[in-house]
Amino acid sequence: MSALLEIKGVSRFFGGLAALSDVTFNVERGDILGLIGPNGAGKTTLFNVVNGFYGPSQGEVFFNGKKISGLKPHQICALGIARTFQVVKPLQRMSVLDNVIASAYLRVKSKAQATKTAADILHFTDLYDDRDVPSKGLPLGKRKRLEIARALATRPEMILLDESFAGLNPTEQNECVDIIKRIKGNGITIMIIEHHMKVIMSLSDRIVVLNYGQKIAEGNPEEVRNNPLVIEAYLGDTQGA
Repeated sequence: MSALLEIKGVSRFFGGLAALSDVTFNVERGDILGLIGPNGAGKTTLFNVVNGFYGPSQGEVFFNGKKISGLKPHQICALGIARTFQVVKPLQRMSVLDNVIASAYLRVKSKAQATKTAADILHFTDLYDDRDVPSKGLPLGKRKRLEIARALATRPEMILLDESFAGLNPTEQNECVDIIKRIKGNGITIMIIEHHMKVIMSLSDRIVVLNYGQKIAEGNPEEVRNNPLVIEAYLGDTQGA
């Protein structure tokens, strides 16, 4: 069986600068793949290529065996790839429930169906008690969860999580870890960008490391943790974390 997502020789240039350079790796169906690297390594740029915000300057991206590079974000979402963003931007004047209903309309046509889908996902992400709260009134931890809920409402086969743990306290981090494990338990494939090494090492089946837009390592968490190139480029003193 082929990989769910295949990234083949992807480069992305901005002017003369290579934000990504000949990046190749696969994400296997049902896995959690961690994407790590220093700030500016090209991680979010890669997400933007995968979900269609940018086209690759070179290379191709395949999802379920279908070439998706060159498609628009809404087309890629309809094929089954959802994503969250590093800076969360809910529809601030709308309630938590209505935020998720808006995303649910990608797959359903009636308000009753969209409302049921949204309610189920709010239960799943432990946000149901906040369903009537305007989203701008949520603390950061719950806004991060709402971002995940909105992505899940599109019923994705794969979800891209961009720093879902940034700014969270330890309790909120643990809640987010539990939700991500539940997402995987539902058969959804995950690619996650994260700087918290304990989190990424505990969650990931495989890890890809970028540095200056190039892939410098790939393997299971233990292989990556002990890779001298990774330690030099990124982990440093946190290798024991």
